[in-house]
Amino acid sequence: MRTIAFYSLKGGVGKTAAAVNIAYLASQAGYPTLLWDLDPQGASSWYLAGADEVKGHKLSHLLKGKTPIADFIHQSEYENLDFIPSHTSFRNLDVKLDQEDGSNLIKQWLAPLSEETSLVVLDCPPSLSRLSEQVLKAADEVFVPVIPTWLSLNSWKQLQEFARDKKLKPSKLHPFYSMADRRKGLHRELINAQDEILPKGLKTIIPNASVVEKMGEEGTPVELLAPGSVAADAYRRLWKEINRLL
Repeated sequence: MRTIAFYSLKGGVGKTAAAVNIAYLASQAGYPTLLWDLDPQGASSWYLAGADEVKGHKLSHLLKGKTPIADFIHQSEYENLDFIPSHTSFRNLDVKLDQEDGSNLIKQWLAPLSEETSLVVLDCPPSLSRLSEQVLKAADEVFVPVIPTWLSLNSWKQLQEFARDKKLKPSKLHPFYSMADRRKGLHRELINAQDEILPKGLKTIIPNASVVEKMGEEGTPVELLAPGSVAADAYRRLWKEINRLL
């Protein structure tokens, strides 16, 4: 079982859209895939439940061992793709993790799923926290969407500093441009300098497209919503890059 995470210190960068679309493409490529929505906002859960509300379990049930993690899993309507929906109690996860003895609970919770799951996709909340540290350690690879703006690039630098401070492998962090709008001068400038600014980043650029926003209305991955769109093609290329790292 391989574990990947989509993470950004900054919100509103297309993180959840990337997590959902990559999880879907992985499942259709034959990987039994589980997406765990760790963000209390629950956007991934909304997408995979077909724009319907889905009720997850309280965090306390997992922490106290009352409920095995397998019971948290919901089936999506897509073959090979399951998900653990978010719950508002997840907002307290950092506090609970701080009270533990230093063990990586995320990794421990996922371990029993290894026989039936090939790929775990973690959709993480935007923060620098105890949860961030555990996710970054538990994941084999971490994918970081970066809008081509200086503010978003600064968040990427902060994440690198956080990783170094926590003695995490920098090679597992993979930035990629997201929500790119080539009509904007700054976006074009930073995209043209991509090899210099993100020398070890992924090459695929996810565009700022209305069809991605429509995912929230339809609760459907872009590949099904508009398979011929530029955005769908970009996510397919992103998946190919990610798959080569697995």
